[in-house]
Amino acid sequence: MAKNPSFSCAACGASFTKWSGRCDGCGEWNTITEDAGLSTGPGSKSLGSKRGATVTLTDLRAEETPPPRTQSSMGELDRVLGGGLVPASAILVGGDPGIGKSTLLLQAAAQFARGGLKTIYVSGEEASAQVRMRARRLDLTDAPVQLAAETNLRNILTTLESEAPGLAIIDSIQTMWLDTVDSAPGSVSQVRAAAHELTTFAKRKGVSVILVGHVTKDGQIAGPRVVEHMVDTVLYFEGERGHQFRILRAVKNRFGPADEIGVFEMTGAGLAEVTNPSALFLSERGEPSPGSVVFAGIEGTRPVLCELQALVAPSPHSQPRRTVVGWDGGRLAMILAVLEARCGIPFTGLDVYLNVAGGMKISEPAADLAVAAALLSAREDSALPADTVVFGEISLSGALRPAPQTENRLKEAQKLGFTSAIAPKGGKALGASGMKLNQMGDLTGFVGEVFGAG
Repeated sequence: MAKNPSFSCAACGASFTKWSGRCDGCGEWNTITEDAGLSTGPGSKSLGSKRGATVTLTDLRAEETPPPRTQSSMGELDRVLGGGLVPASAILVGGDPGIGKSTLLLQAAAQFARGGLKTIYVSGEEASAQVRMRARRLDLTDAPVQLAAETNLRNILTTLESEAPGLAIIDSIQTMWLDTVDSAPGSVSQVRAAAHELTTFAKRKGVSVILVGHVTKDGQIAGPRVVEHMVDTVLYFEGERGHQFRILRAVKNRFGPADEIGVFEMTGAGLAEVTNPSALFLSERGEPSPGSVVFAGIEGTRPVLCELQALVAPSPHSQPRRTVVGWDGGRLAMILAVLEARCGIPFTGLDVYLNVAGGMKISEPAADLAVAAALLSAREDSALPADTVVFGEISLSGALRPAPQTENRLKEAQKLGFTSAIAPKGGKALGASGMKLNQMGDLTGFVGEVFGAG
């Protein structure tokens, strides 16, 4: 029985059962092509017409030596990678334009090269002279990094095979061009094929490959999502242009913990490591003011303290504004609804603004109680004590759920001079000697005890 042909768009990757001149997904013209299926030779009908080689099977109890890691001398980068660079690994780094991806990777390339790892930096966006200009500004000209400016992937792979480096950095994957794919550079087909070739080369030759990826306006890495599945590690370089702080976050890591972060500070001489992010995020915090609350969070395996700022003001509009920076807007709406339904505190007719100071982005639910405290503090015009940290998850019933790693949060707060904490009941607080821990069971009790309302 003949197999029905399938078609896909080279621009957006949408699949179709028949050819058409215009893609219904992205609206591009003449981008739909027929997908080539697997075959075993001329005239073959199916994959089963030819036997393959037997795959070697191993037991789960087989003991293998873990792959050796190469340190970069950049502690924050090594932390995010899970302890260093693993040989034959493929790493994808994404981030907004101008956030500092090329600066970070050029500094990393210099450190790896100084440590004895042969490193090649291939730029598809800049000439070699422009990369050298950045290296002079960063004072990296003494590093034995080899540069190349090329977009033809066939030439790049041939060069890498002959040079046999330990690390190859490709900046960026969207500029690579493979002559076997009939589409423009940056298209879905080209990005997918180039990522597949580079990842396969890394595994076959034992070369670590770092790919730089552009991001869309939604903050996702441009191109097909299959690229993120191909590679071993996916890192996002985050930060706000108005802040000097930059955060390197691991969202996937086969060789270490996911959601680990490394913190950097953008300076005139490049990116500087921040070994104590909590102190940096709280460095500009002045006297306690209404709407300001310190949240004790966990990013990966690292406790991080940051300041949440809220502003509640009467709204001149029929529909009050809800503006959030650094947190989930949907979760803010949930907290406001719980405060009104369970505690009888309405925010109708009030504009609500919430900001995470320092350009930090928080995703863990343990920030719920700190957000509620900031909102109530701003609404009641009552400041919390300056030596208090808050954390805990709020359920829709108004109950407070304990946050994981309570002990680590309290130890980090105590190290920075905080003497009291407000947290849900049930969390383990071992090792937090010297700190006053006020544990609450529900949001109503929290509102009544801390703000004298409820």
